[in-house]
Amino acid sequence: MDLTVTDNLFEGRYEAVLDDQVVGTAEYELSDDLMILIHTDVEPTHQDQGIGGALARFVVNDARRRGLRVRPVCPFLRSWLDRHPDYADLIG
Repeated sequence: MDLTVTDNLFEGRYEAVLDDQVVGTAEYELSDDLMILIHTDVEPTHQDQGIGGALARFVVNDARRRGLRVRPVCPFLRSWLDRHPDYADLIG
């Protein structure tokens, strides 16, 4: 699977792209040094393929790279972060 994740700044969301098609998104809002993670969605035909996890990992790694803390309002991202304690320092 050749998945690419990018930050679409104009839409306020990260996009997971597979074969030139957006198959997943993670919406966010920025507030000073905080990224509020609002909603994550993966197309039904692409669920259970690891896209949500890849998207989550990209999002939190990008937040860390940018020096941002994250507030996971999205249940999926909150659950993902609970299962990955190595990112606990980012939760704010």
